[in-house]
Amino acid sequence: MSRKPFALSAYLASARGRPTASPSVVPRPDGPLIWMHAARLDSARALAALAARIRAQRDEISVLLTWHPSVPAQPYPGCIGLPLPADTIADAQSFAAHWRPDIGLWTGQTLQPALLSRLSDTGTKLVHLDAGNDPWHVPGPVWLPDCTTATLALFDRIFSIDDMAHRRLRRLGLPDERLRRAGPLSESAPPLDCSPDLHEEMAQLLSGRPAWLAARVRADEAAEILQAHRRAIRLAHRLILFMVPASREDGAEICRIARASDLRSVSWDDGEMPDENTQVLVTEDDAELGLWYRLAPIAFLGGSLRPGHGGEDPLAAAAHGAALLYGPNVGRHLAAYTRLVDAGAARIVRDFDSLASAVSQLVAPDRAAAMAHAGWDVVSQGAALTDKVIAQVFRWLDGEDDPRDDDTNAGEAA
Repeated sequence: MSRKPFALSAYLASARGRPTASPSVVPRPDGPLIWMHAARLDSARALAALAARIRAQRDEISVLLTWHPSVPAQPYPGCIGLPLPADTIADAQSFAAHWRPDIGLWTGQTLQPALLSRLSDTGTKLVHLDAGNDPWHVPGPVWLPDCTTATLALFDRIFSIDDMAHRRLRRLGLPDERLRRAGPLSESAPPLDCSPDLHEEMAQLLSGRPAWLAARVRADEAAEILQAHRRAIRLAHRLILFMVPASREDGAEICRIARASDLRSVSWDDGEMPDENTQVLVTEDDAELGLWYRLAPIAFLGGSLRPGHGGEDPLAAAAHGAALLYGPNVGRHLAAYTRLVDAGAARIVRDFDSLASAVSQLVAPDRAAAMAHAGWDVVSQGAALTDKVIAQVFRWLDGEDDPRDDDTNAGEAA
């Protein structure tokens, strides 16, 4: 075991004491185990999605997902979920001895030197997935020497979210061969399935009519969306709206509201097909959502106009190449919406009036296409990091050496 830097040794000396957490009562599964740590709720969702992709390809792999105390505890399908204990020597030894992770994936700017050091000593390959340009934080007394660089040096790979973060890591003296630029970690989902024959039939039936989609709508939003559509068709007379509910219960009520409006509507589930005079097409569930995403260049994401729903995942919608509109109540996916807005891929609307105005502007194909392209860039960045991490994980589990050209930007001057 190599001698540890003084700053890290001083931290470890200060971290001695009684364990703060009880020994885990969850048994360690047999076979390879990957440990993932989430600093925030959005990173927990992204790591759970990454775990699902890993297990879809190698179901013998188990995943332990831990989270920072600020992250609300909730189940993550396919993962063993636990809060991370405090960073003491005793807790670190207990965690490492019980779980024996083959690989550890860490997120966030807060580090736990005692735990990371213990795992590195016992042979766990460590990866930091979203190193940013924000200040690093290490728990411990302020009088201790800063052990940030020594702790980061424990990672076998560090993926930075952008060039500024990459330059900062290089200035800390971290070796180039361990650094990678790959964009921010995000929850990525593949595009939804769609029947090619049905898509071709509907595209021919619509004959190039402008269209927009209200996806996974709640019943209490339906009236405002229909009102926005009523206003938008004053400027685009052939515009058609596809309304897809969040649930069958919402769908039944939305169909009733649409039938009671003065807009000409058809029900997809009743076998009705749109004609040139149809203004609204409503469905009772989201079974064909992939079709509607492909037919509509503009998508409003439901669960966002009224409080209490938290919004829908915008990255799944962006993966289909749509310009995105959303309401102000998207707390469940705020980080993803912020990234899309910053990239110019999404626009917030406050009410039916601003929704109608946004739809009217985006009916122009060039405007919708520019937003859709920006959204695709955001989704592609997250997918690129996911692909690189999965490939690296599988190489290590299989005992393979890293290829020399693993990442062509690893040693570039930023």
